[in-house]
Formats: sequence, structure tokens, C-alpha cells
Amino acid sequence: MSDDAIVQRFAALGTATVSDALDKHVRPGSLLGLAPLADGQHMVGRAYTVRYVSAQTPAGTVGDYIDQVQPGQVVVLDNDARVDCTVWGDILTAVAHQRGIAGTVIEGVCRDTHRALSLGYPIYSHGRFMRTGKDRVEVAEEQGPVTIGGVTVRPGDILLGDSDGVVVIPQDIEEDILETAETIHRREDSILEAALNGATIAEARARFGYHNLQRAEG
Repeated sequence: MSDDAIVQRFAALGTATVSDALDKHVRPGSLLGLAPLADGQHMVGRAYTVRYVSAQTPAGTVGDYIDQVQPGQVVVLDNDARVDCTVWGDILTAVAHQRGIAGTVIEGVCRDTHRALSLGYPIYSHGRFMRTGKDRVEVAEEQGPVTIGGVTVRPGDILLGDSDGVVVIPQDIEEDILETAETIHRREDSILEAALNGATIAEARARFGYHNLQRAEG
């Protein structure tokens, strides 16, 4: 299965369904504490990762990495959960949107949110704060493992975001997670259809194995 086909199939799923599939495979992936900038956001793509550290003397750059990010990728920024300065703002939003980048995920905060909101550009972060990261933080590494919401994200992992938050699907198990998530999605649709057509919730859930959908086997 091509990478594009996998990403497109994940795009049809919700984060709740994928989170259940990750539970079934006993793999972490739900990014704790990250919220969408706006309700109705949707984002899916493969990770381009950047890790920040406190600025040295003299201070290094906050990064020109955006020139390397490909259309359809998700920018994943690990700012060590700092909320006293931002690593994403107006210029990056405008450039990312123009270049077809899928969205941005920040272990930290963002600013200039008016631009993202007006463009409908998806951002997931720990909040908003206007103070710049320049001379406060600097890029330590690009395209290495980062920690976001307590979960390791590696370059090429798939990130899926919606109004409920963000999940990361590890690349080494993405096809298994996809198949499980699609099965869960079909069964939950069947439960809903049965319940809306007269079955009790208990009957519908028992018929389609609701309580075992996310439960690890063995």
C-alpha cells in the first residue's frame, strides 16, 4: 500500500477511533494536553520534526526548516512544553498555508493566531502566548525523534488531528492500526444503526462487541 493511500484512509477516520485502535495494539499515541486552535479543524499528514532547546550565547536560529517541509507534511515542534515563548507565528503560518503543508503541532504555544484562524490553517498546541522565542530558544535538531504530549513522534509518523485533539500513528505499525481503526469504525456505525432502528443500546453493543473494540487481546 502506498504512503499516500494510507494517509488518505486515515483522513476518513476520527482521532477517537484511532485512539481506540492504538489502545488495542497497546501503543501510545494520544497526545495529552494539545488542543486545536479552532473547532472544526482537520489535519492529517506525515511528521517533519524539529526540536528546540534554550538559546545559547550567542543565540542560534529559531529555524528556517520550513523550506524543507513538503506539501502534505505536518510540522511537529518540540519546545519542551514551554509556554513562556512561542516557536510559531504569522510568517510561518502564511508560508505553510501557501505551500500546502497540512498543519502544525507544538509542544508549546503559538502566536499571531488571527492569521491561522483567517486561513483555516490547523494548529494544535498547549495554548497561545505572544512573546517571541528568538533569543530564548534555538533549533537543536531537525528530523529526529521528539516528545509531544508525552509521546515520542518520529519523522514520517502519521499525525491525525480533529476537534478532539491529535493522535500519532507510529510508522512501523501504521497498516495494522489502520485496519483495526477501520474495523472499529464499521462496528460503531453498525451499533448506531441498530440503536436508531429500535435495538436497545445494550443489545446493539453486545451484538457488535462494543466493549471489546479497544481491548487488547491476550
